[in-house]
Amino acid sequence: MVHSEHLTDRELSWLAFDQRVLELAEDESIPLLERVRFLAIFSSNLDEFFMVRVATLMSKIESGVESHNSAGFTPTHLLEKVSAQTRILIDRQSKCFENSILPALKAEGISLVEWAELSEVEKAYTTELFNTRIFPVLTPLAVDPSHPFPYISGLSLNLAVIVKNRKTDEEFFARVKVPPVLSRFLPTSESETKRFIPLESLIVAHLDDLFPGMAIEDHYTFRISRNQDMELDEEESEDLLSSLEQELLRRRFGPPVRLEIEEGIKPELLSRLASELGIDESGIITTSKPIDLTGLNRIADLDLPALKFPLHRSKTALELRGVDPESPDSFFSAIAQGEILLHHPYDSFSSSVVQFLANAAEDPKVLAIKQTLYRTSGDSPIVDALIEAAEAGKQVLAVIEIRARFDEQANVRWARKLEAAGAHVVYGLMGFKTHAKLSLVVREEAHGLRSYCHVGTGNYNPKTARFYEDLGLLSADPVLADDLTKLFNQLSGFAPQSEYSRLLVAPRTLRRGLLKKIENEIQNHKAGLPSGIQFKLNSLLDEDFIEALYKASQHGVQVDLIVRGICALRPGIKDLSENIRVRSVLGRFLEHARIFHFKNAGAREYWIGSADLMHRNLDRRVESLVRIDKDSHKAQLQQIIDLSLSDEVASWHLDKAIWNRVDLSQEKKKLKDLQSVTLDNYAKEM
Repeated sequence: MVHSEHLTDRELSWLAFDQRVLELAEDESIPLLERVRFLAIFSSNLDEFFMVRVATLMSKIESGVESHNSAGFTPTHLLEKVSAQTRILIDRQSKCFENSILPALKAEGISLVEWAELSEVEKAYTTELFNTRIFPVLTPLAVDPSHPFPYISGLSLNLAVIVKNRKTDEEFFARVKVPPVLSRFLPTSESETKRFIPLESLIVAHLDDLFPGMAIEDHYTFRISRNQDMELDEEESEDLLSSLEQELLRRRFGPPVRLEIEEGIKPELLSRLASELGIDESGIITTSKPIDLTGLNRIADLDLPALKFPLHRSKTALELRGVDPESPDSFFSAIAQGEILLHHPYDSFSSSVVQFLANAAEDPKVLAIKQTLYRTSGDSPIVDALIEAAEAGKQVLAVIEIRARFDEQANVRWARKLEAAGAHVVYGLMGFKTHAKLSLVVREEAHGLRSYCHVGTGNYNPKTARFYEDLGLLSADPVLADDLTKLFNQLSGFAPQSEYSRLLVAPRTLRRGLLKKIENEIQNHKAGLPSGIQFKLNSLLDEDFIEALYKASQHGVQVDLIVRGICALRPGIKDLSENIRVRSVLGRFLEHARIFHFKNAGAREYWIGSADLMHRNLDRRVESLVRIDKDSHKAQLQQIIDLSLSDEVASWHLDKAIWNRVDLSQEKKKLKDLQSVTLDNYAKEM
């Protein structure tokens, strides 16, 4: 068992990842509007952290659970450390916004202004906007003996207002919800494209219209975050879909875990808010205006190319460039000629994966389509293709994960639509989320039935595929098709004893399969044979794998890890992890692909798939890794790994528990940006 001193806690490592995102916002060498977007991403990440991880800690404390976790922390001690670290990060965020981002925006003619800074013409325009578009939507809620304190929805932006009756001098508290359906930052004139006023500031300027005859004594903006963790008892549920819908309704009223409040609020008003919301002092965070910087995406979206990364257009994969996209015969023939390794977003997702399913839906030779869906876009061409296929009489199986966090409601909606179209919709195995990214198409051809497959590392979401770095494999290999057929049968029916040739599948074979391969590298090293381990992951938390990698390092095996997010392993510990190095790469695209490489005595093995090395992925989810067999594809994966580990590339290096940024500005020689290098390499292929 790994000693707690040799592990970094999950929550603290999550915050270290958020800090790396914040460092991108602070980096003045990055285009300005991209820095603005990184600041919005940091805020969004922190929201999720509170709604899920902090909420879980608070639930444990309230339940009286004070046992030590694998890193040696009790929930109470860990919550104290998390609270201290989040306050440091929020303070850095505020300073970055006020002292760096705002002045830089102003230098480019982009201004976020308050009501007092508007000209008379701007005031007239925004007042008209308020009267016609905003005032009718607002619902001020007073609190008095006949009006109880209102329910405050999670992540909604609100105004706490103190009003006084001019005749009696009696004070009242009122709450005004800032409408989330309206843009957070509003242009100050009809022709203005660079000057904005926050929506809440415009509402504050017109509070007299909301409370006519009352004196406005004080006002502050605030926001709460609620516990968003699901508590779904699948064993007691007769109808998982209906039970989930009820749980989603219950989750709206989850207990608050954080109160963000504008600094300068009077103590008595803050005390009342905290009391009404049932939140203690540890959950209160005071911050400068504006609260909730996720709204900065509105500014980051401005059409100012000079202030953004150079425009990127995905290329059609080389093997598909001669294909007639309107001809299913042409498309499937290209896959039949040899497996196609896709690297998104450099390779277009739309002209590969979306086209694969669109052709399958339209092709009269296609008899069946089987598909997993974990997350997809709101206007999903993937779901549209499945609906079209089902309505055309094809056999369509959709394995929809309706428990995908924060996408539950959307997935319930897709499940209902697919069922209405005649598709067979299932929700995977009881007690396990289906996270594997799989597609299988069965086609009638001249020599009989032939199956075509796609196995990926990322979601079937055309929108996120534009900025998530992922891998995928299009294949007509009958061995892989047989594996996928078995796996889909397991997901839709009963086939628990299935054996696979090219797949490792959680929860049955993935954990032991990878652990066996790590042990094999140790034995190879002892025998003087080529050995080495290289993983590219989003997260590394599982203690069994950390222990196995420590053991490999102790026996002299070189271990290289590229971990975008959470990493509990600590490299560089004498006599334990001296042969392990860990890098993290963040940039304009979200590094999301998983690659597992073993030198294997010279017969190199490469696997790609959906699984990270976490308990939930290995034990509580259906995950899959596919073995890559083609030599040119192995070389391509090795190139991705080598570039990520190169000392010529800007990245973060993990030293025990501390991430150190080796960036462009700190080096005498100009370091390369990994994603820019990859973009250049793809451009040279044209």
